[in-house]
Amino acid sequence: MKLDAPVPGGPCWAELGTSDPEAAKRFYAELFGWRAETDPRQEAGGYTVAHLGEAAVAALTPLYQKAQPCAWNVSFAVTDADVSARLVTEAGGKVLVGPMDIFDVGRFVVALDPGGAAFQLWQARAFPGAGLFNAPGSLGWVELLTRDPDRAETFYTTVFGWTVSPSENYLQWGVGGADFGGMIRMDETFPPEVPPHWLPYFAVADVDASAATATAAGGTAPMEPTSVPDGPRIAVLRDPQGAVFGVYRAGDEG
Repeated sequence: MKLDAPVPGGPCWAELGTSDPEAAKRFYAELFGWRAETDPRQEAGGYTVAHLGEAAVAALTPLYQKAQPCAWNVSFAVTDADVSARLVTEAGGKVLVGPMDIFDVGRFVVALDPGGAAFQLWQARAFPGAGLFNAPGSLGWVELLTRDPDRAETFYTTVFGWTVSPSENYLQWGVGGADFGGMIRMDETFPPEVPPHWLPYFAVADVDASAATATAAGGTAPMEPTSVPDGPRIAVLRDPQGAVFGVYRAGDEG
C-alpha cells in the first residue's frame, strides 16, 4: 500500500482471534519471524503483540466469545471513535462493541458494514498502531470481500471519506488518493456459508516459499500462489486454526 504509517481513515492494525494462541504464535513465528509478547495483566485477557525487531506489527488474542470464529480482523484509524461509530450507524452499519477505552492506549470499536463484514475502529492515544508496513512480515494491503459492492462503496466512502480507483474487475480504496486496499465482489464461486469479510495481506520476500512454509507448518492454501495480470504475486493461506489471510511479494504494493 502507498501508506507507510497509520493515518486517519487508513488501516492501522491487524488482529487475529484464535482458538489456540500458543499454536498461532508458533505458526506465525515460523512463517513471518514474529516475536510474540503477551501482556501479563489479567485484565488484558491474553492480548499478545507480535513484533519484527522493535516494531509492533500485529496482535493475537484468544477467542472472547463462544460463537467467535478464528479470523483476522482489520482496524482503521480514526480521530474520534465516538463520532465514527455514529457515522457507521447512520450509514447503515452496526456497532457491536464500544466505543470503549483500552487502558491508556486508545479507544476501540467493533462494527459491521451493511453487508455483514466486521471491521474495527481505533482512536490512538499511547499506541498509534503498526510500526511497520509493506516490509516482509508486516501488513501491506487489506481487501474487502462482499456480495454488495455498490452498497459497500457508499458506506465506506461515507464513513471514512475514502477515495476510490475503480477498474473493470477491481476497486481500490485510498486515503487522499494513496491506495491501501481493494474490494472484490463475492460471486457464485464463494460458498454461501462464507460471510463477507476483510482480508489482510502481509508482505513476504517469496510468495511460493511462504506458501510452502505455511503448509508444512499445518496450514493450507485456499488460493495457491498466482501472479495477478499487471499486479502482484499473491496467495491466500489458512492457518491451522482456520484463520484466513493473504500474502504478496514485497515491493508489489498497489
